[in-house]
Amino acid sequence: MIAAGIDLGGTKSEVQLFDSDWTQVASRRDDTPKDYAALVECVADQVRWALDQAGAPLPVGVGAAGLVDAKGNAFTANLVASGHPFPADIAKASGHAVTYVNDCRALALSEAVFGAGRGHRTVMSLILGTGIGGGVVVDGSLHTGPTGTGGEYGHSPAAAAVVARHGLPIHSCGCGRQGCVETYVAGPGLCRMAKDLCEQAYDPEEIGRHRHNDEEAARVWAVWLEMMGELMLTMVQTVDPDCIVIAGGLSRIEGLVSDLTEALAAAQIKGFDTPPILLAEGGDASGARGAAFAALQEAQSG
Repeated sequence: MIAAGIDLGGTKSEVQLFDSDWTQVASRRDDTPKDYAALVECVADQVRWALDQAGAPLPVGVGAAGLVDAKGNAFTANLVASGHPFPADIAKASGHAVTYVNDCRALALSEAVFGAGRGHRTVMSLILGTGIGGGVVVDGSLHTGPTGTGGEYGHSPAAAAVVARHGLPIHSCGCGRQGCVETYVAGPGLCRMAKDLCEQAYDPEEIGRHRHNDEEAARVWAVWLEMMGELMLTMVQTVDPDCIVIAGGLSRIEGLVSDLTEALAAAQIKGFDTPPILLAEGGDASGARGAAFAALQEAQSG
C-alpha cells in the first residue's frame, strides 16, 4: 500500500487505503461523532487502523470541510472542531503525522491527477453542494498560499449587477460576511432564491427537473445560471485554467454541464474563449484519494 486518505464529513468518516496503482484496496466507514474528544479519537483510530492494515508506516491524509487558521485551529461549520488544534490533536492521539487538506482541495487534486482533469496542466474544481468551494491544481500539485483560503470561491461577493437586476435581497453568510455568492448559488441558496423570486418552496432537484416545463422554475434556474456564469468568469479571469471540474450534489442535475458552459460563454468578454467544464469522475473516492495523494506528495517533498 502506498498511502491512506480519510474523507471526513459531517455525518460519516471514511478511511481508504490505496496501492501503488491508486486502486482502493481497503476501506472503513464510521459515523462522525458530535463531541470533539470523540471526533479526535474516531479519526485517530482510523489512522491506526490504516497503519495496521498496511503493516508499516505510510502517509495519511485527512480531507475535511473548513479551514485551518494561522494558529493551527480549525474553522468549520459541519464538524465540532472549530477553535481547536484539530490536525495536531489527531496526530498526537494517533501517534502518526497527518496531512490535513480541505475536502474541496482534496477533490480538486484527485480529479486533476486521476479524474476528469487529467492531461490538463491547470485544473480548477468547483464543488456545488450545501456550500461552494474548490481548489486549483497546477502540474499535479495543489496551489497553496500563506492564508490557506484559496479556493473559497463561495465567499467572494455575488455579482452586483445580477443582484440588482433581479431585485434579490442581501443575505448573511455563515462566514460572517454579507452578500457572498454562496448564499445564492449553493443548494440552500438556490432554494432561497426560489422563494425570493417567486415565493415557491422548490428544492434544487425540483428546479433542475422542471426547468424546461415550469415557468417559475425556469425563471429561478435562469437567474441561478446568470450568477454562476459571473462566478465562473471570475475564476477564469483570475487563473485562466485549462478546465473547470464540477462536483457536489448539484452536479447530479441532468444537463448541468451544458447549461453552465452556455452561462460562462454568455458572461465572457465577447471574442474570447472559455475553458471546458467537465463533470467529476471520482465519485465517493475522490476526497479520500486526493487527501492520500497530498500526503504522499508531502512525504516525498520533505
